[in-house]
Order: sequence, then C-alpha cells, then structure tokens
Amino acid sequence: MMPGTSRKGSETTMKLPSCLLVLLGLAAGHPSSARAQDSAVTDAQAVIAAARIPWSRWPDFSRHVDDVARLYRARAGAPVWLDAGAPARQAGEAMAQLAAASAHGLDPGDYDAAVLDSLARTLRGAPGGAAAMRFDLLLSVAFVRFIADLHVGRVPHAPLSRTLPDRPLDLTAAVSAAVAGDSVSRLADAVAPRIVQYRNLRLELARYRALAADSSIPLVPIVEQLNPDDPYDGAPALARRLAALGDLPTTTAPSPESRYAGDLVVATRRFQRRHGLTADGVIGPLTFRALNTPLAHRVRQIELTLERLRWLPPLAGHRLLVVNIPAFRLFAFDSVGGTGAPTLHMRVIVGKALDTRTPVLVEQLRYLEFQPYWNVPRSILLREILPQLRHRPTYLREHDMEVVGQRDRVVGDAVTPAVLQRLACGELRLRQRPSPRNPLGRVKFVFPNTADVYLHGTPDTALFAEQRRDFSHGCIRVERPTDLAAWVLGDQPVWPRDSVVAAMAAKPTRRALLSHPMPVVLFYATAVALPGLGLAFYEDIYGHDHRLDEALRAGWTPP
Repeated sequence: MMPGTSRKGSETTMKLPSCLLVLLGLAAGHPSSARAQDSAVTDAQAVIAAARIPWSRWPDFSRHVDDVARLYRARAGAPVWLDAGAPARQAGEAMAQLAAASAHGLDPGDYDAAVLDSLARTLRGAPGGAAAMRFDLLLSVAFVRFIADLHVGRVPHAPLSRTLPDRPLDLTAAVSAAVAGDSVSRLADAVAPRIVQYRNLRLELARYRALAADSSIPLVPIVEQLNPDDPYDGAPALARRLAALGDLPTTTAPSPESRYAGDLVVATRRFQRRHGLTADGVIGPLTFRALNTPLAHRVRQIELTLERLRWLPPLAGHRLLVVNIPAFRLFAFDSVGGTGAPTLHMRVIVGKALDTRTPVLVEQLRYLEFQPYWNVPRSILLREILPQLRHRPTYLREHDMEVVGQRDRVVGDAVTPAVLQRLACGELRLRQRPSPRNPLGRVKFVFPNTADVYLHGTPDTALFAEQRRDFSHGCIRVERPTDLAAWVLGDQPVWPRDSVVAAMAAKPTRRALLSHPMPVVLFYATAVALPGLGLAFYEDIYGHDHRLDEALRAGWTPP
C-alpha cells in the first residue's frame, strides 16, 4: 500500500455531476447532451468503481484508486486537467513530467505518455466529447502513479526500517496543491529522493544511455590473458572503448604500435577499480567480460539502483554508515549532503550468496561492545557445532566456549548427554569468550534488527585480500575496526581514539553507548557514483537485480 491511500470501499466510487458539461463541452438541456452526459457519468463511475482504466498500458490502478477518487472529490467532481474541454496548462506540465520519466530511470510508456499526447492533440482540435473524460481520468491515474513511484518506488516492498519512519506523502493533497498552485512542473523533483547519490546517478544515466546508443564504440578483442607490454592487435579498440567510458583521457595520443602498454595499462587499472576487480592492469577473463558487457546492461543497473534509492527512509541530517553488499565496501559519511564523498571507507566481508545472505535494512546504531562475547547463532550451533560436540567433548574448551542458560547464567564447558540434549532443544546456548580467536574480533557495532546481524572485527584478516568477499554467516566483518570505532565515537569527548584502542585491548567486556543513534544502511547497489572515480559497477551476487528487473517488467499489481 502506498502512503496516502486506504482500502475503504466507500472511497472507490464517486459522482461527477459538476464536471460533465466541461468534460463533454456540450450545452445543458439538449437531449443529445443529456444522453452524452449520462454516458460520461456511467463511464467515469465505472472506471473508478472497477479501478480499471482500459485505455491504459497498465489498466489495473487499484493501488491508487482511493487517491484518484479523492482527487476528484476534492474538486467537487470537476475535471483536474481540463479548461473548457481542452487540456489546461497544468496538463501540459504534467505530461511533460511523464514524458521525462526516463530521466529518473522510469519508462514514459508506463505512464501512457504517448496515449495522453494523442488524446491531447484530439482535444485541442475538438474540445469535449468522450475523449475529454478519457484524457482527464488517464492523466490523473498516470500522474498519481508517477509521483508515488518517484517517492517510494514502483515495486511494493516491506519497510526497510523499524525505527526510521518512511517519507509520508498524501498523494491527493500533493497533486491537488500542485495543480492549484501552478507548481506541477516542480512536483517530481520535490518528491524524489533528495540525496547526492540519486542526483549523481541520474547524471550518469543520461551519459550511459548516450553511450549505449553509440554504435561506434567497439568491443574489445579477447585473448587468453593480456599483460602489460604484451603485443596486442586489439589495442586501438581497447583505447576507443576506455576513452568512451572515461577511463582513458581523450587527449591521449594513439599508440603507434599494437601493444598493450603505457596509458592503456593505467586506464585499464582505473577501469578495474571501477568494476570491483583487482587493479593490477592484467586483463584476464573477468576484465574482458566487464569490458564487453553491453552498455544497455549498465543502463539497467543504474535504473535498478535508482529504484532502490527510492525505498530509503529520510537520511538527511545524520552521520551514517552505509554497507554496499555487492561492492563489499563500507562507507562512513559525516553528512549525506555536499559532494557525497565518504569520510572513511574500507573493505568488508558479507554473507555467503548461497545460503547466508546479508539482509538489506536500515536501522539505528546504538552501541559498541568492546571485547565482545560471541553468542553462537542457533543455526550454526545445530549445523556445525553440535555434530562436533558429539564426537569431541573437549571442543568447547579448545575453542574457549561456554554453555549458558537464561540470563547469561554460565553452566560451564563440560559436555554431557544432558547438556547436548538441552542445547539441541534450545534450553541452553553457546557463547565464545573474548579472546584473540573470537570471530567478532575486538569490537562489534550493534544496531538491533530482526535479522540479528551486526558489524564486527575479525581475527581472520587474510580474506579481505580476496576480490569477492561473501564468506560470512550474514553479519558484516570490517577491515579496520579500530578506525571505524574511533569515527563512530568521534563526537563523544569521553571516547578519544586512545580510549578506543585501550578498550579494544583490555578485558572485561565494555559497552560504549552512542549519544545520538546513527543510521546504518545495509544496501544493495550494483551501480554507484563514486566521487573522484566515476561510476562503479558490481556483480549481482545475490540475484537481487535480476528479481527486481522481473518485477518491474511485470508492471503494477494490486496491493
């Protein structure tokens, strides 16, 4: 259900007596006029009662039927977009917004832009008639859909946060006020996400659409592996493609020989960094695949990220942490405004793509826990540890673990049949004491959530060198936990950096409460505008892009 809507059955029908003469452009009292009026009443009421507009690309508008009905009721049944039976100035502005929907990664065809344009031309030549009713209702449905889609996204989704509110919007009030206040042309920008990433991606979308339409950009000839200084007949094609993508300066003089060297290697390394690849200048299968990925696919990645950005709750005015799951990166921002450059960034390890994916959510970071215990998740206990305990009773002692009951009452590390049974049925649980081997490292960052995931350090730092880093059970391991802890607590005088370092090194377990909870955004974006680097693309490791693309192509469905 979109904001500003309800499912009250009484709101799905309406009467339009005062708009009929204007809609039809006919004089009152004439018999044929009366018959036409009756027909228009029936047609308009039937369309809204059925929440189905047959002359639309997506006839079912049940998700917004209450908004459309309220829009007409607020005007006492008068048409919204007509003046003397012809399109009013506000109608032209609304249609211009729909025609420009592609600038937001949306399809003007989904909002019947071409149909509306055809109806408008008909009405300008012959105001009134049945076309007037069709035009007015269709533009109302299309514009309400468009504004809702810009505000919260096209695909219905569960709220990403339990603690940060969504961006409320009364669609009827917003459209009515824009029409009355002559601000229809500004409404789209007013309701779209007001964050730097959204603005920058829109700019990149226009550029990549132009690239995708440019048939002169060549594909790169593939060889088994290309090392710096290797002879390579495909060097001219590689140079042209890298120049088009912005990795090779267009002022670079062409190489007189077919060799992969010099500026081409430098440009390739930049390209590799933008695509989450090892930036060593060696072109192997992964780099060749990224180089030759159709640019239309890159356009779609940008469009899908724009859709996901519309799902976010308001984040302005906050310091915040963002983990981009497919990028395997964490970004810390002092503010969501300005240039969009992060204050701190680092590599992370996320959940395995196969079975323990890191969830997408937005919650509030409330405290840090130094020298944390690791409370073993029940899934890991049942699948991995219990089988070990049945064959190795010394397992707990070897791994510095202990059995605990309710209220963290310590039972010990002795493994008996009774203990095994109580662990299996959930009466007891396991935790690992703070130690150099504790999988949470020296600190964890807690933002309570239903998935029970958090950020934490790790003693196993070798995996951060891997290009693809989906190795965890769902929580996020951070590469530089000390730096992150110091930044998070940086606005609290009682936690200077040396105190953070001391707390991470000394027992016992200690909590540091944040004076102001901070949003943590676990996000999924395969296209990201990075300050100083340009547009970065990442693999769809969880298949979320594929499923979102399918949902968008399926069109609107009832709530």
